[in-house]
Amino acid sequence: MRVLLIAEACNPEWVSVPLVGWSHVQALRKLVDAHLVTQIRNAGAIERAGLVPGRDFTAIDSEKFANLGYKVAAKLRGGKGKGWTTLAAITSITYHYFERLVWKEFGKRIKAGEFDIVHRITPLSPTSNSLLARKCHRAGVPFIIGPINGGVPWPKQFASARLKEKEWLSYLRGVYRLMPGYRSTRKHSAAILIASEDTWRQMPARYYDKCFYIPENAIDPARFVTTIARQPARRPLRVIFIGRLVPYKGADMLFEAALPLVREGLVNLSIVGNGPQLDQLKEWLGREKLEKGIELTGWVDHAGVAKRLGEADVFAFPSIREFGGAVALEAMAMGVVPVVGNYGGPAELVTDATGYRIEMGSRQDIIDRFRTVLREIAERPEQLASKSVLAMRRATEQFTWDAKAKQVLQVYQWRLGQRQKPQFPMPIPDPG
Repeated sequence: MRVLLIAEACNPEWVSVPLVGWSHVQALRKLVDAHLVTQIRNAGAIERAGLVPGRDFTAIDSEKFANLGYKVAAKLRGGKGKGWTTLAAITSITYHYFERLVWKEFGKRIKAGEFDIVHRITPLSPTSNSLLARKCHRAGVPFIIGPINGGVPWPKQFASARLKEKEWLSYLRGVYRLMPGYRSTRKHSAAILIASEDTWRQMPARYYDKCFYIPENAIDPARFVTTIARQPARRPLRVIFIGRLVPYKGADMLFEAALPLVREGLVNLSIVGNGPQLDQLKEWLGREKLEKGIELTGWVDHAGVAKRLGEADVFAFPSIREFGGAVALEAMAMGVVPVVGNYGGPAELVTDATGYRIEMGSRQDIIDRFRTVLREIAERPEQLASKSVLAMRRATEQFTWDAKAKQVLQVYQWRLGQRQKPQFPMPIPDPG
């Protein structure tokens, strides 16, 4: 099967969306005859990973507008790591130029039938419409998009965190439905891969018959699967948080939740990550004088993250607005039992059999609920054993990149008339 994979963000040396794009592409390349199209900023890293320009991938130079868009977004988003809705809005506009260059480069080859499938993997945001969907449809080549993910609403109890994150534009997010290409993308896509329940809800029901629920994130067994038998959990319970230290991730709430448990010798807490809250957490830690029970590591590289997960019993993550939740999967793959908010992406990855899902509420509600669950676990750590085994099994059997690629291959085959429509579990009932 000949597939043109379009991943504007695709980089093995970066994190977040570029790493998702790269991991997804690499898994699909094992199953199909794929040619990658990406943005030129990724070319060096992709070559270092062993792919050959021209033969394996093509780098499109859209920097003329991409760089301009990034500079505009940097001025409007209110600081590095903030205003993600603003960044997504600006890059969605400049992305059209990238697709225009892709069609200029590959349009004749697509129309000539050189590719059986055209699949756009990134951008992940559902606000980034595609002008290629209609063109491929007219050429008689199935165009597939996704997994797309985004649009998790801000919990009403956290308006202050929303403002701290400079998410002013999120109040107007629905305007993207009026953008050029919104209806065309959905109408002319042969299949739409949807990564979350919230994104599924945003999809007009008339397109459900070609939608498939496939979460965007997965794990790389080479990095996050342990072959060493885990030691039984015991007191003090080893709790770890991994993520950017920004208000919506909730490291400060976990800090407060764990404080009395650390004082009682029930819990040791490691907070792994960097961000604007780090100085505040350091100040709190100095005031509480609990350096032996709470560790603030700052930024840690990938290898260090895996090592620290391997030393933990529980991954605690009180994020109030998480799209994907890859770090929860990484913890599960290592046999570390997750305790997450029952909201957004992590709640769809973690089950009651593999972890704990804490109901949302006010800031104090979340602190109290995390503290209660952590106390219950610390007082009976043996309850983690079965969840640890099932968490590892769920992550390594259902959420590897290879497993995800096999699901996507079934969608390809369906669109090419090679099999019946695959049936993947949907996050919500199909009203159609």
